Amino acid sequence: MDLALIATVFGLVFLAELPDKTALASLVLGSRYRPLYVFTGAAGAFLVHVMLAIAAGSLLALLPHRVLQSVVAALFLLGAVLMLRGRHEDEDEEHLDIKAGSAPTFPRVAATSFLVILVAEFGDLTQILTANLAAKYHNPLMVGIGATAALWAVAGLAIVGGRSLLKYVPLAVITKAAAVIMLVLAGFSLYEAVRG
Repeated sequence: MDLALIATVFGLVFLAELPDKTALASLVLGSRYRPLYVFTGAAGAFLVHVMLAIAAGSLLALLPHRVLQSVVAALFLLGAVLMLRGRHEDEDEEHLDIKAGSAPTFPRVAATSFLVILVAEFGDLTQILTANLAAKYHNPLMVGIGATAALWAVAGLAIVGGRSLLKYVPLAVITKAAAVIMLVLAGFSLYEAVRG
């Protein structure tokens, strides 16, 4: 087990996910319904996304070394640009509502949370980042563990205490820190591509 790789992936994905719309959706759902119900649905959706990203990253890893490093550099650069451009729209309230008049049962809340996160996370920055890391490190299991743990940690924080965290760490600071890290990773990957 490569704990250093898990920690690296965890840190990168955690930072990238904090200011994301899915974290905000988790916060809103958690403020309306039982946190455990919401977390169960969100955790399932994040697991599906990590598996899809790992599969995509494993396919990227089949490319020749220079081509792979160039693709990885471009994707990290894209991720940094997306972070700095503020691609974090608020979720529409209508997507978060469970049908009026229905009881907020575990299956209903978990299913709603699963679907909201599943739809919101497709093609998202953290999914691109996870695919990138899987391609870069050639260790899909460790990358998957780190990414899943990070996404679950952000969902848990958002559901339980997201508003408190944002009182101490401004969203802009988190976004800029994640963008800078991705720019540095893009630079390293580009260097690897040029060096061969």
